[in-house]
Amino acid sequence: MKKTLTALTLALVASVAGAQTKKTITVGVFPDLDSVVKAALPGFYKTHPNIEVKINSLAYADHHNALTTALSTGSGANDVEAIDFGYIAKFAEGGGLVDLSKAPYNAGSLRSRFVAYTMPQATTQDGRIVAIPTDIGPGSMYYRTDFLKKAGVRPIDLTKSWDSYIAAGKKIVAANPGTFLIPDASEVATIIIRTGLQPGEGLYFDKNNKVLVGPNNPRFVRAFTVAKQIRDAKLDGKVGAAFSADWTTGFQKGNFATEVSGAWLVGHMQNWLAKDYAGKWNAAQLPGNTFTSYGGSFYGIPAQSKNKAEAWELIKYLTTNPDQQVLAFKTTGAFPALLAAQNAPLFNEGVPYLANQKARILWRQAALKIKPIDVNRLDPVAEQIVNDSLSAVLDGSKTVQQALTDAQGLIQRRAR
Repeated sequence: MKKTLTALTLALVASVAGAQTKKTITVGVFPDLDSVVKAALPGFYKTHPNIEVKINSLAYADHHNALTTALSTGSGANDVEAIDFGYIAKFAEGGGLVDLSKAPYNAGSLRSRFVAYTMPQATTQDGRIVAIPTDIGPGSMYYRTDFLKKAGVRPIDLTKSWDSYIAAGKKIVAANPGTFLIPDASEVATIIIRTGLQPGEGLYFDKNNKVLVGPNNPRFVRAFTVAKQIRDAKLDGKVGAAFSADWTTGFQKGNFATEVSGAWLVGHMQNWLAKDYAGKWNAAQLPGNTFTSYGGSFYGIPAQSKNKAEAWELIKYLTTNPDQQVLAFKTTGAFPALLAAQNAPLFNEGVPYLANQKARILWRQAALKIKPIDVNRLDPVAEQIVNDSLSAVLDGSKTVQQALTDAQGLIQRRAR
């Protein structure tokens, strides 16, 4: 009896000691990344029983605004922070995040494990790595097979070039009254702006911070011109940004013949956006032999975190564990940034919503061809100015040359 009591006492002491050494860390996320982290925790706890994870989820904009405030004030950040592609340049250059290239993290050694263009997005000009990629959005063109068939148009007619995309679009819209080729013409401009970059160039600035936007830059002239051609031909629905009310309604009514977006769009389409049209959509590469990324997510550690070692363990699990990356894909359709995860059998299977087309192979091929883009802390400012200038062209209040000249001047003033 005495031996039994001693054993029980020791077990109790060990249990109490284990509870005392258990650390709780917080992770700040936004939908649907919160679903990914929640699904990951059972597996993470199996290998890290002494770490408890608390998920703090806010709406997309609220999350990034809160993180901006926390990093600038030096307090209020979570131990792990999710960062969307659209904000990574701002946070990379702004400070407040741990440099993961240094010991004990040595994140540079992980570079070859991810799709090539992802790590550079979170790397500053002086070589600091501020976050690790977890998912990507390889670009794809989705098209309604029934609309194309009725118009006698082949997918290649849409993808051969932007000129052929417009020509084929005119046939599709004519043969399917009440439809539009694309939700908004501005989407095409965004793609063209992201293609044909020279080494050392970012979207809006070169490596010396010179403004690239202007009336003499063929990339921007072409982008604005093609978008205007689409608008003038009445081929777009003029719905504005993705996930706007008009954009959503158009999908639900089946008004769009094509859409250009990331691989993740299929998850939205099948779950709520266009669930009544399963089997009528297919995927193809973007027109004009174009390969670009639609977003992506990263995880970083704020310098103010008091649990950096535990935070790093969670980040490694979320980003470098192939099984977890596959689980994340199953959970939300977020395409893995980890190359090993893309080789799972699942990615060679057909996608039921896309009439069992093996679209994941297309997305994997696209991901391998996307080029890294240098980031600049003023990218969000330049992007807003360019978008406003494009809107002026599309509504006819400015010419392409005038809009780009004005945009150039505004960006140069903000970049001083």
